[in-house]
Amino acid sequence: MKILSIECSAGPASCSIIEDGKIKASAFTNARLTHSQTLMPMIVNMLDNSATKLSDIDCIAIAVGPGSFTGLRIGISAVKGLAAPTNISCIPVSTLAAMTEQFKDRDCIVCAVMDARCNQFYNALFDISNNNITRLCEDRALLGDELKDEINKLQTEKPIIICGDGADLFYKSVCDISNVVLAPEHLKFQSATGVGVFAFKNADNTIPCENLLPVYLRLPQAERELKAKTEAKK
Repeated sequence: MKILSIECSAGPASCSIIEDGKIKASAFTNARLTHSQTLMPMIVNMLDNSATKLSDIDCIAIAVGPGSFTGLRIGISAVKGLAAPTNISCIPVSTLAAMTEQFKDRDCIVCAVMDARCNQFYNALFDISNNNITRLCEDRALLGDELKDEINKLQTEKPIIICGDGADLFYKSVCDISNVVLAPEHLKFQSATGVGVFAFKNADNTIPCENLLPVYLRLPQAERELKAKTEAKK
């Protein structure tokens, strides 16, 4: 089974080909260019460099959120454009859950964090033991102080690994906790390889590309501001 996977939920963007659970090819950029500039050329180059045709792909996996409103829309639009002509099935993947795949060979707690601005983080916690990943909470948006309180209450001696595009920012507030560690640079960010491996393990969860939808944990800023103005007038 060949899976084309795509991740562009935040600043970095990446794509990967996972064949029977193994990484066949991957590409990653964190050049701070817009995904509309980088994503499709990166996918095309990766397919060409791995001698893979789109017709060879069995399904396309995409991180559907949480994440940047613009990034998620660009990624999902790209997947629909690739999948629709030949009805390639798709697998939607949680951005936060996909990050755990990079640490599945360790016994640890993974704290996946994404910068949601205004001292908020998109977050989920996962326990990894003997290569088994157990979700400890649903994807959610939390204030930094609330997440720090949850970490303090974990009462575990396992290393708690902070990863994601919000890792550097959040780590500053929890670096005084003895077993909290920052993920190494090459494992810190969201990655399409994680999306693809997660999708391979959940290959029964395919949907038609037209059913792909972004998962937003809160309203876009413009809608939040409009809602606040509307409520203030009441």
